[in-house]
Amino acid sequence: MNKTPSTVSVPGKNGIGYTWEYAKAPDNRTRWQKIKTGIWNPETHQFLGRTAKSWGGIFLFYLIFYGALAVFFAICMKCLMMTIDDEYPKWQLDSSIIGTNPGMGYRPMSQEVEKGSLIWYNHRNETNVASWVQSLNQFLDPYNNSQLLPGGGKNQQICDYDRPPAQGKVCAVEVNGPAWGPCTDKQGYNYNKASPCVFLKLNRIYGWQPDFYNDPKDLPDDMPDELKDYINKTTKQERNTVWVSCQGEAPNDRENIGQIQIYPRPGFAGYFYPYLNVKGYLSPIVAVHFKRPKSNILINVECRAWAKNVYYKRSLQNREGSVHFELLID
Repeated sequence: MNKTPSTVSVPGKNGIGYTWEYAKAPDNRTRWQKIKTGIWNPETHQFLGRTAKSWGGIFLFYLIFYGALAVFFAICMKCLMMTIDDEYPKWQLDSSIIGTNPGMGYRPMSQEVEKGSLIWYNHRNETNVASWVQSLNQFLDPYNNSQLLPGGGKNQQICDYDRPPAQGKVCAVEVNGPAWGPCTDKQGYNYNKASPCVFLKLNRIYGWQPDFYNDPKDLPDDMPDELKDYINKTTKQERNTVWVSCQGEAPNDRENIGQIQIYPRPGFAGYFYPYLNVKGYLSPIVAVHFKRPKSNILINVECRAWAKNVYYKRSLQNREGSVHFELLID
């Protein structure tokens, strides 16, 4: 076999050598042969350009690196979880991000994102009405079926203003009795009669205890007169309630909204508080019945919670102590 040298070195001036590449064996392999050799070279025993020893060194390095990283992460998570309790949050009330001012929520909510806070339906369309009724049924399922609650609702008890929950117990919320008027499943929450019911609740804040407006002589000036009259007619114990009022936001909304009735009372009973994350706890709710709202007119509704430590701020960007939604009935 003729061996053709590819390079030659000659001495230069001052002993410095020069190397020229004057001949190189041509690579006559096909593209497919080059690919196969790149994957596995039988002469050098290289796979993808590395020998088994080289691949073993890389694998061992990353195994040790990621193993150490996983152990370090597990130690950090263990230390973090040691500072967290399953029963109550580490940061509470003023120390927490949520703070001490509970927000309000409402149901039903539109399933279409573009409709936002608009409750819009045709009371003559049975399919349309059924969809809103079904949404409310799903929301009220835990209230109607205690088996859906953690522990199967075995720690529930019937509460009253003179009978607060015992240690480790929670208050049951009955939502289908006569005290709820037309705002029950049996009556379809009155959606088919163009006088719907909307349910309200306060958001949960661990350990929050309301400071009640329970003195008829010390009620805020901006509280609606109808609510003041109701408070004056209640007993001393029943005044330990987070009161609720609803009205149209603008003067024209107040004209179009018609008469409003809140069931079973215009407020959340005080014996539901504080919330302490006891299994089976249900947030108290009220149903706002719009008796005769005008049809085919958009009505802006604002519902507000009343307690001395529920701070009210009416803002489109950062609303506090109240909830806003729109009502449109065809």
